[in-house]
Amino acid sequence: MTIKDLKPAVVWNNFYGLTRCPRPSKHEEIVRQHLLDWAKEHKVEAFADETGNVIMRVPATPGFENRKGVVLQGHMDMVPQKTADTVHDFLKDPIQTVIDGEWVTAKGTTLGADNGMGVALAMSVAEDKSVKHGPIEILVTYDEETGMTGAEALKPGILKGDILLNLDSEDENELCIGCAGGLDAQADFKYRSLPVPRGYVGYKIDIKGLSGGHSGMDISLYRANANKIMVRVLIPLLERYGAKVADFSGGSLRNAIPFEADALIALPAEKATAAIRYANEILKISQARFEQSDPGMQWSFTKVAKPARCIEDAVILNACKAIAVCPSNVIRMSQTMQGLTETSINLAVVRCKRGHLTVNSLLRSAMNTAKQDLALRVRYIFEFAGAKVKFFGGYPGWTPKPDTPINKLINDMHIKLYGKPMNVMATHGGLECALLGAKYPNWEMVSIGPTVLYPHSPDERVHIPAVQRSWDLLKAVLENIPEK
Repeated sequence: MTIKDLKPAVVWNNFYGLTRCPRPSKHEEIVRQHLLDWAKEHKVEAFADETGNVIMRVPATPGFENRKGVVLQGHMDMVPQKTADTVHDFLKDPIQTVIDGEWVTAKGTTLGADNGMGVALAMSVAEDKSVKHGPIEILVTYDEETGMTGAEALKPGILKGDILLNLDSEDENELCIGCAGGLDAQADFKYRSLPVPRGYVGYKIDIKGLSGGHSGMDISLYRANANKIMVRVLIPLLERYGAKVADFSGGSLRNAIPFEADALIALPAEKATAAIRYANEILKISQARFEQSDPGMQWSFTKVAKPARCIEDAVILNACKAIAVCPSNVIRMSQTMQGLTETSINLAVVRCKRGHLTVNSLLRSAMNTAKQDLALRVRYIFEFAGAKVKFFGGYPGWTPKPDTPINKLINDMHIKLYGKPMNVMATHGGLECALLGAKYPNWEMVSIGPTVLYPHSPDERVHIPAVQRSWDLLKAVLENIPEK
């Protein structure tokens, strides 16, 4: 049995087609062409705008021509994450899906249900002639995961609809009406590369097995950050044992909690055994600290050839200390919506390359002033340690409007179908509604979708029964969209 055998068949077949397309952010050429070819095959009007978004137009079902126009929206790119022991080229290889009970996951990689499942739902509305609806437009944006570039580039006026149904939410029982804004930060430490002294031996430190996850949705789960665990080891090795650091790499994406990190170091030969023993004790403490929230932590020290050159001591030590004290967690919970994170930061990616050690973080907040305060905190920490700091890629939040007609309609349909109201909420994750709403201020906007767990991590999975229920809900909502 494969996912093509699951129900509803039209949705799962369209999702299967997307899993065949390599589509990491900024490399959407293959999936964009797939969408255009799919539309041509199914006789759906479609085109790519001048920047790369795909837009489809579906005429109203006979008798529904006077209904308000609906824009179904999702993004074509996915987060490319894999476990250390998985061989997978995200630029060439299809996703290998696995059915695990009531869930679909992937073999050692992210699944791409975020947001492939939302795109598949929209495609299925265009394909399934039994679905009753008014005028439909489908907007599939690109590069959502690394900066919402497609949504930012979309021109006003190209879409004619009245209601935006964003299909990028990840809990079938939630009706999302708002989201946090975000801001990228990069700290850059310039360093000299120096020869490693004689009498040193080389070791590679690997930290892995952490859960990772979506830096918006999962930040409140208090999972371990591989970068911060690594610096807890490196600082005493530098200060107490005279270690030299040749390389430090951790995390891979700004919006994914880093679940792996590695470092190439050199230790004085006569101190190596004691240093590794001490480092192991530190790692055991970290493991115990996250025993409940992130129990899979593993690490190793592997003897390797001594590196020829290393990062100058003062720079790597200051960088490690700044990473150690910079927060990477929830800063404040919402005071108005119970259980919602208001402000957070994910210290996401550390890299050493060509004389620069860079640290990239993603700041999120539902309050612009709180985001600005957090940015100052990050700036002061890293500037004090000797780095140059810059901020970029900022995007606004989406202010909740609880009492719109579309919110009531979706909730009413959910009660009719499933006997219970939806949980009206906002998300700490970023949604394109904020950018799109600024271009189309007349839109009513809401976000819904099937249940997807652990997006942005190799544990990502989508709930099979939730896909059916979300499809049934979407059809019911479209059939009951009011007249203009």
